[in-house]
Amino acid sequence: MTGTTGEVIAELRGRVGCITLNRPKALNALSLGMVRDLMAVLLDWQRDDKVLAVAIRGSNKEGAFGAFCAGGDIRFLHAAGTVGNPQIEDFFTEEYALNHLIHNFGKPYIAFMDGIVMGGGMGISQGGTLRIVTERTKMAMPETAIGLFPDVGGGYFLSRCPGRVGEWLALTGDTIGAADAIAFRLADGFLPADQQAAVWQGLGEQGFADGAAVQQWVLSKTIAAGACQISVREQIDHYFSLADVPAIVAALEESDDDWARATAATLRRRSPLMLHVVLEQIRRARAMGLADDLRMERDMVRHCFYLRQGQSETLEGIRALAVDKDHSPAWSPARIEDVSPELVQAFFRSPWPAHAHPLAALR
Repeated sequence: MTGTTGEVIAELRGRVGCITLNRPKALNALSLGMVRDLMAVLLDWQRDDKVLAVAIRGSNKEGAFGAFCAGGDIRFLHAAGTVGNPQIEDFFTEEYALNHLIHNFGKPYIAFMDGIVMGGGMGISQGGTLRIVTERTKMAMPETAIGLFPDVGGGYFLSRCPGRVGEWLALTGDTIGAADAIAFRLADGFLPADQQAAVWQGLGEQGFADGAAVQQWVLSKTIAAGACQISVREQIDHYFSLADVPAIVAALEESDDDWARATAATLRRRSPLMLHVVLEQIRRARAMGLADDLRMERDMVRHCFYLRQGQSETLEGIRALAVDKDHSPAWSPARIEDVSPELVQAFFRSPWPAHAHPLAALR
């Protein structure tokens, strides 16, 4: 499959399949149509012996690169979730299947993670065999700010960060840059932003012997990313290894350290319920393979939109951030200390028997 599909541009250049996300006004946030286009082209290229490797990039209002992907289309999710549009079910089922395909693609998959890489953007890059970042990379899983959880395999890849970095990133939604992304095993190489175009052009001009040669050639263009910006690894591991969310927040608030207190203030703004759910998610996922993690997340997202009798934290969080933009979500429960274990555990009960799960086929 080669050609323009509107919001996804797919072209075979030489023996490399090149994908450009082409929804720059929305920072390339993924629509259901984009998920379907990506799935179709990747399945086609996976089977095509002429295609040695795949490369993917985003675009901005001025052209290529500059923004990778800001996540899923949360305005669509709010509209669909509010009226019970069944396409919301299709979106998550098909997006998670796409994430699984990328992790198991079987050919080099090279993600140029320039600019914003958040949420669903992490889902279509973390499974890559070579994840390239630049000095403009802003990476995060900020879902707790909208009453959601780091999905798209977030439990799987965040739980495999060193120490308790996964818990910290998942609960706070804090943004990291290139050097930290590499140190935290969420990226593999640093490429200055102004060199991306030449490397991308070269993918179509080199005579590669095989897929490994494609990946090695791109990797050879990367340079050292510089020093880590995060100097608080010991604090992250100390606080975010505590037993539960109330213990983490209490310890942060009792500290006289500026970073700890700022982190506590961030957590106090997040959905109390989803903080508890997310901590459980990351810790469960540490012992899971990707397919089981995605099935768990598919269960969780059904609960987020449908199974709280009109009290969806996610719909309320998106409303406050992106629809009404009052930035004053009415979380329920309102306080971290008021979340009951029963509310949390409900998110981990599957609404489907195993044989009928929407992602039953993932292995």
